Amino acid sequence: MKNIFLLGAAVSAVVVSCGTVQSLVQNTFPYTASVLVSTGVPADKEVSSTSTATNVQTWFGGNNNAKIKDVRISDAKISVVSPSGGNLSAIKSVKVYVSSSGTGERLVASRANITTDSSSLNLDLNDTGYLDEVVKSSGLTVRTVYELKNQTNSDMNLKIALNFNSVPAN
Repeated sequence: MKNIFLLGAAVSAVVVSCGTVQSLVQNTFPYTASVLVSTGVPADKEVSSTSTATNVQTWFGGNNNAKIKDVRISDAKISVVSPSGGNLSAIKSVKVYVSSSGTGERLVASRANITTDSSSLNLDLNDTGYLDEVVKSSGLTVRTVYELKNQTNSDMNLKIALNFNSVPAN
C-alpha cells in the first residue's frame, strides 16, 4: 500500500513538472493593429486597412535565425478603442490576414454575421498551419478587411489584438 502511494506521488510530480516545463518553454507574443473606421465608409462594402507590425518586429522580425518554431495564432480579438463607450454593432464581418516581405497573405482570424453590441469580440481562428516564415521575416503586416451593416455616426478606432504561440527551436 505504501509503495502504491509513493508511486502515485512520483507519477504526479513528473506530470506536474512536465506541464511546468512546457509552459516555461512555450512563448506567447502579441501583435496589435489599429483600424480607423471613418464616417464616410459605406455599408455593405468590404473595406481594407493595413498596419505594419511594431511589437512583433521587435521580438523576431527580419531574423530568420530566431530560435523559435511552430508559430501559430492562438488568440484574436477586436475591440473598440474610441469613441468611449462605443460598440461593435455597426460591424457586419471582419477578416484578419498576416503577411510579410516575401510571403503570401494568410487568413488567421475572422468572424461573419456579427450580432453584438459589446465593445469587444473574440474572433474565430483559422487553421493556417505554421506561421514561422511570416513572423520571422521583415515587414510583418496585418490587413483587416471589414464590412459595415450601416454607416457610423462618428469615426471609430478599432484594435485588433493577435497572440502567437511558438516553441524554442533546436
